[in-house]
Amino acid sequence: MEWEKTNSSYTNHQTALVSEERIASLFQPDTLAAAQYFDNLRRTTILEPEKRLMLAVLEDAVSCFQDNVLAHSEKKRRIFQEAEEWIRGEDSDWFFSFENICEVFGINPEYVRQGLLRWKEKTLPNHPNTKAWERKKMVG
Repeated sequence: MEWEKTNSSYTNHQTALVSEERIASLFQPDTLAAAQYFDNLRRTTILEPEKRLMLAVLEDAVSCFQDNVLAHSEKKRRIFQEAEEWIRGEDSDWFFSFENICEVFGINPEYVRQGLLRWKEKTLPNHPNTKAWERKKMVG
């Protein structure tokens, strides 16, 4: 009899947790993979050659940033760092700057920048080799 009460209590607790998670998920932004976003942008916009090039630059930078965030080789870490510097750059004098490219497509550059940096912060602590990566970054 005592086991049934404990099991029932556990089940009620689990059901409450699932309900809380569902409610909390309503207030979290939808996560959209970069590839999905760029595919959608490409389909919904008829692009001039210059805009296609700008979109390719933005897509490549996001890909280099995300694909190499946990890289161990010097070359791939450098690729990540260059992409991060470009994304963090607030220079709007250069035609192909992050800010200008975002503006051309009606994207808020600060919103994208902060989203990518939050993604990086979430990714690094969850990876088992993060400490080794951080040590190499500090030394290098």
